[in-house]
Amino acid sequence: MDKLIPDPPLNKAKPYTPNTMFMIVPDMDTESLLAHACESLASANVMASDFATFLTGPQRNTALAIAQIIMLAELAVNRALDNVDPQG
Repeated sequence: MDKLIPDPPLNKAKPYTPNTMFMIVPDMDTESLLAHACESLASANVMASDFATFLTGPQRNTALAIAQIIMLAELAVNRALDNVDPQG
């Protein structure tokens, strides 16, 4: 009679646990998150625009396009912030 060999155990990976070094506080309010996102996008826009001044040709156009996309995202975040806390 053949001896039954048990199946190897299934690979049980540990559940994913994010690194908390750069984790946003889970109960942060929407208005604060939007305000920080807006400030970050404004800074990124300035950096991309400043960087574009050192470039020429297609690379400059690409950097300016990135700055424009960042600006459009900033406008969207500003509108969301206005929806959360209308000022008038």
